[in-house]
Amino acid sequence: MLRAKRSNNSERISRREMIVASTAGVLGGSTLAQGGDPKQSCRKGTFSFCFNTATILGQKLPLDEEVKIAAAAGYDGIEPWIRNIRKYHEDGGSLSDMKKMIADSGLKVESAIGFARWINPDKNARKAGLEQARQDMELVRAIGGKRIAAPPAGVKPDEDYGLMEIAAWYRDLLEVGRKMGVTPQLETWGHSKILGRLGQAAFVVTEAAHPDACLLLDVYHTYKGGSDFNGYKMCSGKAIRMIH
Repeated sequence: MLRAKRSNNSERISRREMIVASTAGVLGGSTLAQGGDPKQSCRKGTFSFCFNTATILGQKLPLDEEVKIAAAAGYDGIEPWIRNIRKYHEDGGSLSDMKKMIADSGLKVESAIGFARWINPDKNARKAGLEQARQDMELVRAIGGKRIAAPPAGVKPDEDYGLMEIAAWYRDLLEVGRKMGVTPQLETWGHSKILGRLGQAAFVVTEAAHPDACLLLDVYHTYKGGSDFNGYKMCSGKAIRMIH
């Protein structure tokens, strides 16, 4: 259970309470709000459950072991890190075999975590960042994935850019994703100056003016950045593919 103490009212919020109060309101029609077991309720509605492999990074397990754990635990999908996919491949593993293993395990690759620096005012550096993103997407696609996280990776605390600039750069990233068949989901990082708040991310996906623009929401980063969970109600369900 995730508990967070809010500075304004010292309220303790559990993971289940947060999901019921916010994501059910975001997507509408979800059976979560009706009570009962969240996992069983979601399976009847619009939610599925995906294993974020960040939770076991400390164990330093290879990708195939992460897949086995996700399947054994009963998850519907898995969200691997790009570096683990790449290491698996570099160590001689077949990505096509991995794709089959994941499918045979009853899982889907709902997303993947990468850290390509697509936010950069330097044109050449940004071009390199987009190329890194393309390579990451290639790995994701090879194992059956269709989405990848797009956080403000590599941006230093003292760097500050206008949201319209970021929206234009995100649109460029989305175009790369469209060619690769993998959608980059804009993710907030609570410690980020430029994309730490829900409102900043909502502005960027709106002004990117691209049909594939979408958000990757994260409960921890929403709290860390100082945004209120009620802000989730302002986001269309069509703009949200995953929630951490």
